[in-house]
Amino acid sequence: MPERRARPASRNSRKPVWRRAQPPAQPPTPEPPAPTTAKPAAEPAETVSIVQAALYRDGVRVSLPTTLAETYRELRRQPSGMAWIGLARPTADELLSLAEEFDLHPLALEDALEAHQRPKLERYGDTLFVVLRAARYLDAPEEVDFGELHVFVGPDFVVTVRHGAAPDLSAVRTRMEDSPDLLKLGPEAVLYAILDAVVDGYAPVVSGVQNDIDEIETEVFRGDPEVSRRIYELSREMVEFQRATRPLVGMLHSLIAGFAKYETDEELQRYLRDVADHVTHTSERVDGFRQALTEILTVNATLVTQQQNAEMRALAEAGFEQNEEIKKISSWAAILFAPTLVGTIYGMNFSHMPELHWGFGYPFAIGLMGVVCISLYLIFKRRDWL
Repeated sequence: MPERRARPASRNSRKPVWRRAQPPAQPPTPEPPAPTTAKPAAEPAETVSIVQAALYRDGVRVSLPTTLAETYRELRRQPSGMAWIGLARPTADELLSLAEEFDLHPLALEDALEAHQRPKLERYGDTLFVVLRAARYLDAPEEVDFGELHVFVGPDFVVTVRHGAAPDLSAVRTRMEDSPDLLKLGPEAVLYAILDAVVDGYAPVVSGVQNDIDEIETEVFRGDPEVSRRIYELSREMVEFQRATRPLVGMLHSLIAGFAKYETDEELQRYLRDVADHVTHTSERVDGFRQALTEILTVNATLVTQQQNAEMRALAEAGFEQNEEIKKISSWAAILFAPTLVGTIYGMNFSHMPELHWGFGYPFAIGLMGVVCISLYLIFKRRDWL
């Protein structure tokens, strides 16, 4: 970050290319009517997206304005002060107001308005524009929720634009207000605190994902049919987590180099290097999670294939056994059919039938039945049907 430049007597003396030049303000007389006649209805609308705005001097909060217009006026009255403005899903008019006041670049303004940006670090003149992806682990649905945070850091201001529930910047503000020695280092210290909070927020997510992976491994070897869907959903979350953490490694190293270049406080540089170490560790864990999920998915597919093969083998064996039983039943049905056929023919009781009155007719019929049955039995036995 560059050295903090001296604040001009009035911010209206700076005229960005997109702002219409305004006549100089008259010192005591025209100032009172401005809030009552010029903006009676606009200022309440400005409070809709403002989470909190405060002015600090030497690490101590000196003012707590409620609107953007009031924040601008208070900042002009504090030549050595710093404004910290927090917004949540601001409107286009609010961002345009900030751009006019703090000379924010149109490209950065467009990114902050549209959101859905990847983590990045851009420098526009003496203003840094930082995009961060925060994350939090939701215990009930066992999923990772991602938020987006845009940070504008200037010589005497910090503007945060939050899209999503994470991170909780009120805790960051409380921490910094409880550490005036750190806060008096200026906007660079606030940027460090925000980065530290975002990175620290990754730790519960890493723990939650590790627990999910352990549960998934148990479900895989238990044969849970729903585990494939859970692996897929967690893999998608890890892709998003990877996109949030991997760019931060290069961003923080660039920021560290910038802090050294502009001779930022040495203690603050050490703090930032510690954040960079945590980001590197988290990024490596996320890469490991994604690799582990890929391997688990492969193991699950192998186990599913083995289970399907076992089921097919069992079905084939059952079919083979059933076929053997059918052969036996068919063989005995054929054997029993032969005497039934002979008995049926000679039981028709016609008067004129061959061998009907023959003395050896009955033994001959019984013998014929026995010969046929024995012959059929031997044939089926030879073919392993019996």
